[in-house]
Amino acid sequence: MGASRVIGLPAEVKDRERRIALTPSAVASVVDRGHRVLVQTGAGEGAGFADNDYKEAGAELVASAADAWAAEVVVKVKEPQAGEYPHFRDDLTLFTYLHLAAEPELAAALVGAGVRAYAYETLTERGGLPLLAPMSEIAGRAAAIVGAEKLSAAQGGSGTLMGGAAGVPPAKAVVIGMGVAGTMAARGLRGLDAHVTGVDIDLQRLYDHHLDGTVDATQISEPAAVADHVCDADLVIGAALVPGARAPMVVTEAMVTSMRPGSVVVDLAIDQGGCIETARPTSLSEPTYVEHGVVHYCVTNVPGQFPRTASAALSAAVAPRLLRLLDDPDHPGLEGALNIAEGAVVHPAVAATFPDLPSRD
Repeated sequence: MGASRVIGLPAEVKDRERRIALTPSAVASVVDRGHRVLVQTGAGEGAGFADNDYKEAGAELVASAADAWAAEVVVKVKEPQAGEYPHFRDDLTLFTYLHLAAEPELAAALVGAGVRAYAYETLTERGGLPLLAPMSEIAGRAAAIVGAEKLSAAQGGSGTLMGGAAGVPPAKAVVIGMGVAGTMAARGLRGLDAHVTGVDIDLQRLYDHHLDGTVDATQISEPAAVADHVCDADLVIGAALVPGARAPMVVTEAMVTSMRPGSVVVDLAIDQGGCIETARPTSLSEPTYVEHGVVHYCVTNVPGQFPRTASAALSAAVAPRLLRLLDDPDHPGLEGALNIAEGAVVHPAVAATFPDLPSRD
């Protein structure tokens, strides 16, 4: 067991972000290991966790964000916003989602301040991404719900019902990228009786989904074939991912232009720059815009609208990795998580994205 450390949980400040990285029960497990936990007053309320719940778990309540950020290790959900940059310093360890490939100003601020920054989304374990997967699952489930809602005429969509009706074919949905988020989106859409085509670069993954019935049809990711499917789709969900790097651009502007008016695109890869060319970040307060007659939903914190479920799922994954971090910052169980250290970018994919920032192996 490592030395006692002080951990801070500031309240999230991103638009309508109500999640918290650690539930009271997770905080109790950290305190039981001999560490102090400072929780900003009200930080858990949006997820259904009262200040008293954290106090009973052994946390110390602090009045301001500055008090929580003064801790040795700060644990968050979303990437720091510009108003939080003044809290950066060279003796701070940060553990959160960073998505630096889409956040050049944040990357520069972390490097400039000398923060040791670990990213949930790049931590790898047995070939998977255990801290990204819980939120990908929720985002994928949400995408099916959101996509169906935005297709309604009341939401500016074409008025197409996912499952169709007697004598009327179901809506056609295309899911780009059949990882965790894409798979859950496809399952949700199938549950709504849509016709779902899954697109991926991995033929084995498509074979598996073809056999297990996750989708109605599969398509290897080739530009001409993707264009044909997108042109005919009522709903396109983008979920393509390259860990740590910008998302690949799979759906071009020309493909979006070819879609019928009132069709919908949902870009779940927008955190990493987006995989749909016409996508630009939106917020939960203003989630959509229309371009080329197509409704775009590109919210950068989709799971934030389900904070109770999302916080519990994230905390279960984060807590054991946080304990590893507190015991040993170089623990092999944190492989790939360290993005920035000692004033340099240390994650290869992030370094390749920002060649002008100092980097090291």
